[in-house]
Amino acid sequence: MILTSIKLSNFRIHKKTELEFSERLNYLVGGNGQGKTSILESIYYLCTTKSFETKADSEAVTFGEYNFEIAGDFKDITENKVRVSYLANENKKFYYLNDKQLTRSSEIIGRFPVVLLTPADHSITQGAPGDRRKFVDSVISQASSTYLQTLLEYNKTLRQRSSLLNRMREKTDRQMLRELDAWTEKLVQSGTEIINHRINFINEFYPFVVESYSRIMEENEAPGIVYSFLNNFMGGDIKERFENLLSGRRNDELRRAANLVGPHRDDFILTINNLNLKTYGSQGQHKTFQAVLRFAEFFYLKNVTGKTPIFLLDDVFGELDANRAGSISLYLKEVGQAFVTLTDFANFKFLTKEEDDKAIKLQNGTVAYA
Repeated sequence: MILTSIKLSNFRIHKKTELEFSERLNYLVGGNGQGKTSILESIYYLCTTKSFETKADSEAVTFGEYNFEIAGDFKDITENKVRVSYLANENKKFYYLNDKQLTRSSEIIGRFPVVLLTPADHSITQGAPGDRRKFVDSVISQASSTYLQTLLEYNKTLRQRSSLLNRMREKTDRQMLRELDAWTEKLVQSGTEIINHRINFINEFYPFVVESYSRIMEENEAPGIVYSFLNNFMGGDIKERFENLLSGRRNDELRRAANLVGPHRDDFILTINNLNLKTYGSQGQHKTFQAVLRFAEFFYLKNVTGKTPIFLLDDVFGELDANRAGSISLYLKEVGQAFVTLTDFANFKFLTKEEDDKAIKLQNGTVAYA
């Protein structure tokens, strides 16, 4: 899958920008605040309907304007025209595929797979369990619309059940208890499906992690991923374990008005040589593992979906030592289309620009091909 061109209107610093891209590596070169990351953000919008920079679409509108529009052309077996428009005065966003409006995220996520590596990925290896769950959920959701739908249903059940638990703090009657049982049954049903999906995913994903780690690091280190769910589940029937835990924590849930058991509390323990990366890993190991996870995501999605994802790398090389950066730059040659932001080629001598690659210089939102 290739993004051949993009047009931006009133999107951040890009008042009116049109770009054509290489099918291989695209280097976006410029100083800070010149619009490099905004290009990656706009591509991410086309692929996922949302930004990776902000939760509020209004923040992406050029100052003094009232809307933005992003239009892109994708080429695969067929050609697809995608357009995302946002109206600030109505706070509404619209997504169009070949001039047909799509309104459900499940119709869009995974159609144009995308992988994003940024310095913010430090949260995956160094942050809270929720950051690792978000990473895993985003990868599986691009590969499986069934998982995405189940995850949406599960989160809806969590919200409804939480609301009920809050009401039951003030007053409890038989009707409420029956309603709690009904939401609990739904929670177990969709939650068990999510856990099984995640178990299968880790088993399928892990070989890609091992391969990517060996390509980036020549040292004799063994990466690992341990899925910790349902309070360190030790075996048996998952659904039965889920139900027993919920039964045992029922009074705690009523007292705290919170959902205390389920896959929304899972964690994924990342290890190197069987040592917890978060606790014992060096800064270099953390940065390497973050890159490894994204390369593994790329090749996993390519294998599962049959589509070659678009790879976005934002300000990555400045945080790596020369050896790791050199290995990653070589590894990128095996990726399909990639977009890499740089401040200056002169600072990254390990990078090579081949004939079919493209360098695009950006200055204050204006473009010049190099």
